[in-house]
Amino acid sequence: MRRLLIVGAGGFGREVWAWAQDVAPAERCWGSVAFLDRNPDALGRNLPGAGIIADPEHYAPREEDVFLCAVDDPGTKLRLCRVLEARGGCFVTLRHPSVIVGPGCVIGKGCILCPGVVLTTNVTVGDFVTINLNSTIGHGVSIGNGCTLSAQVDITGFARLGEGVLLGSHATVLRSLRIDDHAVVGAGSAVLRSVAAGKTVFGAPAREVYERKTR
Repeated sequence: MRRLLIVGAGGFGREVWAWAQDVAPAERCWGSVAFLDRNPDALGRNLPGAGIIADPEHYAPREEDVFLCAVDDPGTKLRLCRVLEARGGCFVTLRHPSVIVGPGCVIGKGCILCPGVVLTTNVTVGDFVTINLNSTIGHGVSIGNGCTLSAQVDITGFARLGEGVLLGSHATVLRSLRIDDHAVVGAGSAVLRSVAAGKTVFGAPAREVYERKTR
């Protein structure tokens, strides 16, 4: 039986640990669960019996290991996942038993689908994507690699998210809009027009508040 290693022992990592216990033994490929985190004291006394075994930056994956990355920031998440994958790490997808996945949906590796998530029909989810509690993804939506969707996000039909997009809690994206690579949508925002790469928008309607400079 394999060992599940959760990258990140913060609050979200502990939630992922709990949700991993909800998956029926017959439907999971791991037995034991442990953490990778650069802070060896990150767990404190929060999870008796769970442990941090190494810093993910320096960990050499073993044959029995499978991985999930419970890091919110998309850029950090993508970097850590790619480092571990380059060293031979194998990523699995965690789909909580309460998740609804409709026909024609495609879900990549290393994804975390939290309780109450709904993917309606023909949704495409890339690798290393996090979709948090009670979020709804409409028909024909495409979500790029490394995106993080916070709790209770609503993405309506045929919208497109690029790589490494971050959506805050309760954000809404209207039909057929594009949120390009590494854009950020603030919590509670209503996106009524497409968002260019690297921009941060906030409000209802969402307006630009910051642009990330890239080289």
